[in-house]
Amino acid sequence: MIYQRSSALFAEATQYIPGGVNSPVRAFNAVGGDPIFVKRAQGAYLYAEDGNTLIDYISSWGPMILGHAYKPVIDAIKERADKGTSYGMPTELETEIARLAVKMVPGIDKIRFVNSGTEACMSAIRLARGYTGREKIIKFAGCYHGHSDSFLIQAGSGAVTFGNPNSPGVTQGTAKDTLLARYNDLQQVKDIIAANPGEIAAIILEPVAGNMGCILPADGFLERLRSLCDQHEIVLIFDEVMTGFRLAAGGVQELMGIQADLVTFGKVIGGGLPVGAFAGPARIMSHLAPEGPVYQAGTLSGNPLAMAAGLSMLTTLDSHPEVFTSLNEKTAYLHQGLEAGLKESGLDYTINRIGSMISVHFTADPVVDFESAAKGNNDNFKKYFHSMLRQGIYLPPSAFESWFLNDALSYQDIDKTVAASNYALKELT
Repeated sequence: MIYQRSSALFAEATQYIPGGVNSPVRAFNAVGGDPIFVKRAQGAYLYAEDGNTLIDYISSWGPMILGHAYKPVIDAIKERADKGTSYGMPTELETEIARLAVKMVPGIDKIRFVNSGTEACMSAIRLARGYTGREKIIKFAGCYHGHSDSFLIQAGSGAVTFGNPNSPGVTQGTAKDTLLARYNDLQQVKDIIAANPGEIAAIILEPVAGNMGCILPADGFLERLRSLCDQHEIVLIFDEVMTGFRLAAGGVQELMGIQADLVTFGKVIGGGLPVGAFAGPARIMSHLAPEGPVYQAGTLSGNPLAMAAGLSMLTTLDSHPEVFTSLNEKTAYLHQGLEAGLKESGLDYTINRIGSMISVHFTADPVVDFESAAKGNNDNFKKYFHSMLRQGIYLPPSAFESWFLNDALSYQDIDKTVAASNYALKELT
């Protein structure tokens, strides 16, 4: 497949947009080449400006769980748009989707809607600090919680020291309050808590990570984190921006039976429109303004178009739980096909999968954290990515991102994907 028009559009975009894109991963820096420009999408397919059709395995990084341009969601948006796009005043829609989310997700009494996953995580941290009166947080290397200053931190010089900024513009003062641990390393979390007694406001993590590939929590890891937080009166925050309403109707909390103190959402909850949210029990959420002293606001929060899209999406998922079974079965079928080809190729590989999230790592070692994910053969991934792209399969343009399946994918699409993978693997060997 040839993408000359996409390359021309990218060249033009670089004249007006930093790096030619409005989010860095779209720039193909991790895989080389120019990004593909999309003209439209429908179901499981992306239609490029070049006239090519691609089978989509990013689903807009998660939200398109039922496929692109899902008719009930589109109809809901159109109906609301005719009534005005923003009021800066409350609407009944906000209460309707809030009521439904509280019904679907275990352990939450109240939910506050915002405009992005970044904003949701940033706000949840502020709320945890205001609730506990403490300042420091623990996050895990490789977990991505958006681009708020508190989260753009890399490891410091020792296991229990504070981190360092990994982006210009993040101050050392901010960095000192963010402590880093290895994902799935409970002992390191214990060491950090012991070195900072009575100072940790929150522990935030992706309960299933999607930003270093799909990485599952080790057996007992989440349960023991829950116990640690209870013991030390630390707020446990699950970042379910990717996993919420995707791995189950109630997210990881439902799937694994573990309850966080606060949970953040994005992606699916907006039905493809820019929406985020954070939620929790009334005892914590009551600290938010205007009910409490912790300030958080947004002019476009609860935007009627976004609320209509999100309500339509959640209503479908709530009333059709078989969607999750279907997605799980399709992802398992893809896993089986990919693995057969990888075994035959003789290349080192590891496949991680849970629900409708899956990732292929070109390493023979288990991938359980950012360090082990980074050991994958990135050159192999780049070649694999571009071979798949030439064959009409669109994968995440980074070895450190999960694939997200949507239920519009047919088994014929998956068979085509497996055949393309086998061909790509032959090119590699």
